[in-house]
Amino acid sequence: MNTVSAEEDDSGPGPLGKVQPRQLIVTVYGLYARDTDGWMSVASLIQLLADLGVEAPTVRSCVSRLKRAGLLEARTVSGAAGYRISPETERMLRDGDPRIFAARRATVDEGWVLVVFSVPESERARRHTLRTQLTRLGFGSVSAGVWIAPGHVHDEAESMLARHGLRAYADLFRADYLSAGGGDGGELATKVRSWWDTARLQRLYVEFLAAHRPVAERIANGPGVADREAFTTYIRVLTDWRRLVYLDPGVARELLPAEWSGTHASELFDEMHARLAGPAHRHVERVRTGGDRAAGRLSERPTGRS
Repeated sequence: MNTVSAEEDDSGPGPLGKVQPRQLIVTVYGLYARDTDGWMSVASLIQLLADLGVEAPTVRSCVSRLKRAGLLEARTVSGAAGYRISPETERMLRDGDPRIFAARRATVDEGWVLVVFSVPESERARRHTLRTQLTRLGFGSVSAGVWIAPGHVHDEAESMLARHGLRAYADLFRADYLSAGGGDGGELATKVRSWWDTARLQRLYVEFLAAHRPVAERIANGPGVADREAFTTYIRVLTDWRRLVYLDPGVARELLPAEWSGTHASELFDEMHARLAGPAHRHVERVRTGGDRAAGRLSERPTGRS
């Protein structure tokens, strides 16, 4: 299963505000373009985004911005205009897949990963990039230049630093929390609340549940869901979900507030994924196959860059 990471803005119906068209496009590409060497025709993309209420000029404008950002590359296939995921985006997507569909929560005894960095003032743009990317991986700030996450985030952090050319500015450490009580009681939970805004994340999970649980219950109790509706519902819930899991540090449940809603939100997403992913994929294939047949290129695959 393919998806996307949250390497874009956090604005965005759902827990983080109104979903932006660009976020929907990235979700669609991350889910379905890798089935065909990362390529999708502009015509197919426009039709799929129309199902989501996005007009064609907006799609074209957003795709152009994604191209300028290096996320997509223009490519023509048998005379059909389209875009392919860039190699860098492919790596980003591959790194993000486990977090979206198999997000794990740490245990108290597995330790932490620390990123200690120092970026010269003359390169403050790199400092901003580093802080932004650490935040998107769920790191919390211990102090200036020292950021922390559960130990299992280590590989993602390594990949991110390499991908953005930041490895020379940061050192990674594995660490244990030591205190008079061994670090497994209320003291560490208090520290967690100072490193991360767990109250805000709790509110976002509650909003996610409020936005998507009624739809999930209607689908579960109904006669079935049409493929097109499955597609539109799945894209929206996944777009919301992927941004949430990149805000959640994944710390041990014992260190989180007692009323934590993240577990219920995860269960809801898993349920919706199980019900919707299959019919949503059928809808996409129907749209793409219909477009290819109309253009006489059903068996074509991307072979060259425009």
